[in-house]
Amino acid sequence: MVLVELQYFPPISFLSTLYRESYVYFDIYEQYRKMSFRNRCFISGAEGIISLSVPLKNGRNQFLPVNEVRLAETERWQTRHFKSICSAYNRSPFFEYYADELKTLYSKDVLRLAEWNLNCLDWLHQKLDWPAEIRFTESSIAYGEAGWEDHRNRVVPKNYNQWNPVKYRQVFEERVGFIPNLSVLDLLFNTGKQAGELLRNSNLKI
Repeated sequence: MVLVELQYFPPISFLSTLYRESYVYFDIYEQYRKMSFRNRCFISGAEGIISLSVPLKNGRNQFLPVNEVRLAETERWQTRHFKSICSAYNRSPFFEYYADELKTLYSKDVLRLAEWNLNCLDWLHQKLDWPAEIRFTESSIAYGEAGWEDHRNRVVPKNYNQWNPVKYRQVFEERVGFIPNLSVLDLLFNTGKQAGELLRNSNLKI
């Protein structure tokens, strides 16, 4: 049974290693960890990598189960993130096909980090035609617990660029070069429906 954490529009390698699994379990009871992709994602802009970080109530230094971590209610982060995505990808080949749905997604009122990441996961599951059945743990799973293929915390901001699961044309490639393993949004906006096929054929195992 493959076990992973909930991430915010995760890196390509995170999904490519899971794409052909029959069942994927997401741990929604694990303790929140900072310096991860649980509340951030990387996209590409004209000057290089842009980090989109979801602000959390009481900051990131907290020791709560992920499903209890609340979002900062005083910041208009959803508006800022969507504007950044539009600015980065409005010239990409397929962004226009997803823009309206993404705008709706970023307009939803959400209170907790897990709720936001689940909304993103559900949207990706549909758009990528991801065949895996998504399941959720009923309690927190200890690291090393028997019966699980534990992939939690394998892809984090400090090591994400060591993988290059797929190569494709990027919007600002001529200006900043090809940037590997960005958020799967980058793959989707640049390759459209081909994104699922690229993930399936990557043969990556993190």
